[in-house]
Amino acid sequence: MAGTERAERPIVLAAQSITAGYGGSAVLQGLDISVRQGGITGVIGPNGAGKSTLLKVLLGYIRPTHGSVVVAGEDITRLAPEERIRQGLAYLAQARSYFPSQTVAENLRLGAYLVRDAKVRAAREAAVYRRFPVLAERRRQPAGMLSGGEARMLEFGRMLMMAPSLAILDEPSIGLSPQMTDAVYDQIRLLRDEGIAFLIVEQNVRKLFAVADYVFALESGCNRIAGTPEALSEEGVLAELYLGTDASRRAARRGG
Repeated sequence: MAGTERAERPIVLAAQSITAGYGGSAVLQGLDISVRQGGITGVIGPNGAGKSTLLKVLLGYIRPTHGSVVVAGEDITRLAPEERIRQGLAYLAQARSYFPSQTVAENLRLGAYLVRDAKVRAAREAAVYRRFPVLAERRRQPAGMLSGGEARMLEFGRMLMMAPSLAILDEPSIGLSPQMTDAVYDQIRLLRDEGIAFLIVEQNVRKLFAVADYVFALESGCNRIAGTPEALSEEGVLAELYLGTDASRRAARRGG
């Protein structure tokens, strides 16, 4: 997505001037992040950059000491996590979050626990099975029998049971084979084309840069730089973030 085209799309999530942390110690210091409709926005940075704290703020598990979180024009800074789900925000955790002893179908239905209409729940479940046929084949099996990639599909399916407009993904490729990582990102592209906006925190920078239209690079709880993947690659930001400035200069001298 070209920069000009992106700028014309409405903002569906804006975290503005966020300061937040733990026990009076600020991890995030005036951080700004935005996600636009129909886009895939990435967040990168080394360990300790503040990525996990940012997610906790966006999901409502930490309240910022300064700044605001706005979704679709509504300030949700003080809303509880469950209320944010009602606003169309979904979350896919880094750690496995399904229930191994429950069936695939039972796990899916847990994703729609806020939906009161049984017909709506059934229609969404059927849509998930059409998207992920392997889940339909194994709907009566315990989720613990699924492979790692199939379990990730189950978590995607459960996320879709609430029909989100914005999905926040934390390391969606972690622990997956290259083939399953490709399959996961294929689904992200498809869902983006169907209208879901994405904010993805990812250590697999190469894979993220292949799908994202805009990336925020964090460093020490602040915005280091932001731009298109192409722009960030050209400016050597990755070497500076992950190897340090001196290392990136040495690499440049070597032609690396």
